[in-house]
Amino acid sequence: MNASTDAPERSVYLDHAATTPMLPAAVEAMTLHLAETGNPSSLHASGRRARRVVEESRETIAQALDCRPGEVVFTSGGTEADNLAVKGIFWSRHAADPRRTRILSTAVEHHAVLDPLHWLDAEEHAEVELLPVDRFGRLALDALRASIARDPETVALVSVMWANNEVGTLQPISEVVAIAAEHGIPVHTDAVQAVGAVPVDFASSGVDALTLTGHKVGGPYGVGALVVRRELEVTPLVHGGGQERDIRSGTIDPPAIAGLAAAVELSVKQQAEHATRVVSLRDDLVRRVRAVVPEAALNGDPVDRLPGNAHLTFPGCEGDSLLMLLDARGIECSTGSACSAGVPQASHVLLAMGHTDAQARGSLRFSLGHTSTRADVDALVEAIGPVVERARNAGQRRL
Repeated sequence: MNASTDAPERSVYLDHAATTPMLPAAVEAMTLHLAETGNPSSLHASGRRARRVVEESRETIAQALDCRPGEVVFTSGGTEADNLAVKGIFWSRHAADPRRTRILSTAVEHHAVLDPLHWLDAEEHAEVELLPVDRFGRLALDALRASIARDPETVALVSVMWANNEVGTLQPISEVVAIAAEHGIPVHTDAVQAVGAVPVDFASSGVDALTLTGHKVGGPYGVGALVVRRELEVTPLVHGGGQERDIRSGTIDPPAIAGLAAAVELSVKQQAEHATRVVSLRDDLVRRVRAVVPEAALNGDPVDRLPGNAHLTFPGCEGDSLLMLLDARGIECSTGSACSAGVPQASHVLLAMGHTDAQARGSLRFSLGHTSTRADVDALVEAIGPVVERARNAGQRRL
């Protein structure tokens, strides 16, 4: 089938927070092993060769994130790693002390954390408390202190994301760790958006478990890791062959793991240079978009945010309409809302930050990455004025 003649000649990709193109080094590392045969659990030569790929990759990731190789547990991605952390740590802590029924988190977590929390609340009789955030999406530390102080012996786990996937706000992880450490409470952080974007050091951060995934750092889909301190007991979700410290059974994928390791190593090595470049592009994007649409408002912390994140609310517009109008012009981004069964829903992140339903539904996230260029920003700035006008006119006609 031939492509439509009115299709855009070039796609402008501004959705790197959803997934970013694979780095050439990751593609090379992965394809190098795709034709090789060998189960890493086998004892013969082919199995040992596959195991060597896995263990060398584990060492590479450990060096990049400043953790011990044995603390890197490979998973199928960020969602599995978050589930393993939240459920596995809770189960172990609750089994050791039945009084530990409470899990503290924030109202702006990714659904890979929120949904397991809701499941534990409904099915495992956990008591989940989602702590409030300020207007920038930053955790209210006083609320965390007060919640723990109320009954510290009942808290099993604290889970706070390193950086918000929607509005880009960086959370005060060091302060969270300090507060939790006073009572010996382990801290998990979803660092999926943070690794390669901002400095992430597992050892110095003090967190007990950290989630990362391949396709956010220029690696392949379907592979990630939970970095978890060896001293912390984690009940497995999946039982079988006892791979990955008996925390995550299942035959692991050496080619994908090699690609993940290459991407993590390079993205961490180039993090500072990358951040400087995309911050310049992002600030230019925000300034020029707001010059064309003065009412557009930037969401999230204005300073402590991911370098490539520009999350904007466009009053009088539906985010879904803006997205599709931009997509028709070859510009790809995302909304600040989720869609369930075809029904648009306001972003839980923006609602938690105090936005109205209309504001939350009228937002777009532009996220820049390693392939982003000044021409991408130019294309968005050229398109955004007519697109916003058309979206507003469409909304007025529906009233």
